[in-house]
Amino acid sequence: MKSAVSNALTIDVEDYFQVSALASHFPRAQWDAVPCRVEANVDRILSLLHEYGAKATFFTLGWVAERYPKLVRLIVMEGHELASHGYGHERASAQTPEAFRADVSLAKAVLEDISGVEIRGYRAPSFSVGAKNLWAHDVLRETGHSYSSSVYPIAHDHYGMPDSPRFPYYLTNGLLEIPVTTVRWAGRNWPAGGGGYFRLLPYPVSRWSLRRVNELDKRSAIFYFHPWEIDPAQPRVDAADARTKFRHYVNLEHMEGRLRRLLGDFAWDRVDQVFLPKA
Repeated sequence: MKSAVSNALTIDVEDYFQVSALASHFPRAQWDAVPCRVEANVDRILSLLHEYGAKATFFTLGWVAERYPKLVRLIVMEGHELASHGYGHERASAQTPEAFRADVSLAKAVLEDISGVEIRGYRAPSFSVGAKNLWAHDVLRETGHSYSSSVYPIAHDHYGMPDSPRFPYYLTNGLLEIPVTTVRWAGRNWPAGGGGYFRLLPYPVSRWSLRRVNELDKRSAIFYFHPWEIDPAQPRVDAADARTKFRHYVNLEHMEGRLRRLLGDFAWDRVDQVFLPKA
């Protein structure tokens, strides 16, 4: 039986060659020369969501939006929320406040100009807002964003702020931060909000975790994945190290089937509909 609690489904719209772990193999200056697969993959996701009657939020790179404006308009036309993933997929933690301001301002302007809708939300690439760059929340508020989903309250080798709140909270500046969902078990936070963990672990683990959040914590969850994760035919980077290849390619061939189970087991909606106050 499908859960009665509405959860927020999110897609980080970036292509396979733009992920942080593969940055050394795809320099930014060469992106335009790399065959893109994001348009076809997002089309597949839109069809899947339509099939299950689900809505979602698409955190979209400005770089992608400029090259595929019809895709951005289709996301909006299908009733999904369009939000920002920054312009060029550079980690917030790797930027100065001035560079970060320029990046998020440009992305917001590009997305709004193409779509004709207000961009209220932002997600930092690789969840790169943490204890050392909390100033990013102030920049986001100053540039007109209403919410962020950029903090992952887990311990991870590339990101994470395990001592931060597990559920949405307002900053003193009025910005709402919506952390990616974790489950509390054995005295620590465990990832439950998607990404590589969703591909790595058996599906029942994710189902148990999300149900625990809905039923025990009595809270809505926020879940994420990427378009390249449903694309097992994507070009492989043989020169990548073993850890990177494992994280990026594990169980890609099973991802669509797992998403179908997820869409069937839980109720999914846009971030703004699940977490933001109704006007």
